[in-house]
Amino acid sequence: MHYEIHGRQDAEVDTIVLSSGLGGAGAFWAPQMAALGERFRVVIYDQTGTGRSPAVIPEGYCIEAMAQDVLDMVDGLCITRCHFMGHALGGLVGLQLALMRPALLISQILVNAWSKPNPHSARCFAVRLNLLNDTGPAAYVQAQPLFLYPADWMLENTERLKVDEAHALAHFPSEENVRRRIAALQAFDIDKDLAQISTPTLVIANQDDMLVPWVCSEHLAKHLPNAQFELLGYGGHASSVTDPDTFNALMLDYLT
Repeated sequence: MHYEIHGRQDAEVDTIVLSSGLGGAGAFWAPQMAALGERFRVVIYDQTGTGRSPAVIPEGYCIEAMAQDVLDMVDGLCITRCHFMGHALGGLVGLQLALMRPALLISQILVNAWSKPNPHSARCFAVRLNLLNDTGPAAYVQAQPLFLYPADWMLENTERLKVDEAHALAHFPSEENVRRRIAALQAFDIDKDLAQISTPTLVIANQDDMLVPWVCSEHLAKHLPNAQFELLGYGGHASSVTDPDTFNALMLDYLT
C-alpha cells in the first residue's frame, strides 16, 4: 500500500494519519498538508485497490479489512500512538480502528461520516452504481462532483474540474474494485457499538452535504461518549477542499 510521510520529522511531535473517502487517494488532503505539516508528522496513503496501491479487492471486502490495512501500515512504521482524520469512508475506517485498537488513537476527526446505513445515501450510491454499470467510468467520473461540491463552487472552478475529471478517468481503478468498495461502505453498521468508543472525537458535518445528511453525523456525535459536534453551513460533502480555511482552522483548533 502506497504511503507518504510529510511534515515534521522530529521525534517529539505527534503523528496524524489521514484517510480519504471513496476515491481512496491520499492526495485528497492536499489543502490540509501545509497547515498540518507545521505541527505534525503527517501520513497519507492510497487505500488498497486505488491510486498507487494497485490490488484486486476480494469479494466481501469490508471496512474492517480497510482498518486492518491501516494497522499493518502503522505497525510497519513503528507508530504506536497517533491522531487520525477520515473523510466519509475514511471516517468509517477511523471508527473501526477505535474498536479494533483503541490504544492507537490519541484523537480522531470524522468528516461527514456515519455509523449505520441511511436511505438517502443508499439512493445516491445506487445512482452512481447505475452510471458505472450502464454507462461506464466516464459518466461515473462526470457525475462525481455533483455529490461532492456546492453548485456555486463548481461554477467558479470549471477548469479545475475538467482537469480533475481527466485525471480521474485516466487513473480510474478496476470497476469491480469500485463496486466492492461501495458495497463495503453500504454494509457498514456499528451503531450498537458506539458506546464502546471512548476516543476523543471531533465530528464535522456540512449542512449542504447532498450525499450524507448532516443528521447522520449528529447522531454519531450524540452516541459517542467523548465527541464534539461541529456543523458547517457551506462546503458540500468535501468542505476540506471547497472551504479549506474554515475547515483547517476548526481542525487545528481541535488537534492543538
